[in-house]
Amino acid sequence: MLYEDDIDAILRLKRDRNAVILAHNYQTPEIFHGVADIVGDSLALARKAAEVDADVIVLAGVHFMAETAKLLNPDKTVLIPDLAAGCSLADSITPADIALLREAHPGVPVVTYVNTSAAVKAASDICCTSGNARQVVESLGVPRVLMLPDEYLAKNVARETDVELIAWHGRCEVHELFTAADVRELRDSWPGVTILAHPECPPDVVAEADFSGSTAVMSDYVGQQKPARVVLLTECSMSDNVAVDHPDVEFVRPCNLCPHMKRISLSNIRAALELNQHEVTIDPAIVEPARRAVQRMLDV
Repeated sequence: MLYEDDIDAILRLKRDRNAVILAHNYQTPEIFHGVADIVGDSLALARKAAEVDADVIVLAGVHFMAETAKLLNPDKTVLIPDLAAGCSLADSITPADIALLREAHPGVPVVTYVNTSAAVKAASDICCTSGNARQVVESLGVPRVLMLPDEYLAKNVARETDVELIAWHGRCEVHELFTAADVRELRDSWPGVTILAHPECPPDVVAEADFSGSTAVMSDYVGQQKPARVVLLTECSMSDNVAVDHPDVEFVRPCNLCPHMKRISLSNIRAALELNQHEVTIDPAIVEPARRAVQRMLDV
């Protein structure tokens, strides 16, 4: 079997080190189904990270996810298999940007997407994910909110709430590539197809889709509605992973690859456990405010 040696070694190392692997929905099937202990979207991984009973956490995902796991598990060893697994959204905003936005909008609370660095979380009032953004925004009980950094997520949430959302200009390099023309072409090419769009997609794409939600919500939709033919407008591996549990559903795959997620592999997960690399550390000065922003989200 192609991956047998690495999978066997990883399973043994997990037992020996009392380790768990948290894998995002965008990981490849051999990771998602082969070695992961906990899988899900950013919100699910954050919630599960807070409950993990293990000495070591390996985060099969991008760096901000590993930082979030470390914030919620300060006394555990958190490893990320590749330090270069970044995120275009996380790179789009800094704490200095938030300081300038607070000056321009005094008294307006700052909601930041979890797709941000720990330093940005520390400069925020509360975090959100694509799965709970509207609930977080409305939980604040205010008329205006700074919602950062994903421009499209903010605009899509704005259609669902009466709260005025002030957006930043960050975009996901995967989801911004989908277009409304793509949606129309899919409908023409695949009669009867159900189209689900991630809320990081442009608003006109979401408007043309049949349904929009986080990756976890998309997965639930497929399981509950059981469409005969479906498109998931998100990262490629999402369809691969969901399709395993739904062999009777035809998945049309006009996907875009996330180069950052694809930096994670069985071989570097194995190396992470064998060599204890790369351990995630966070500046002690920002740990508490960053953790508070994440925990406040989890409490909503």
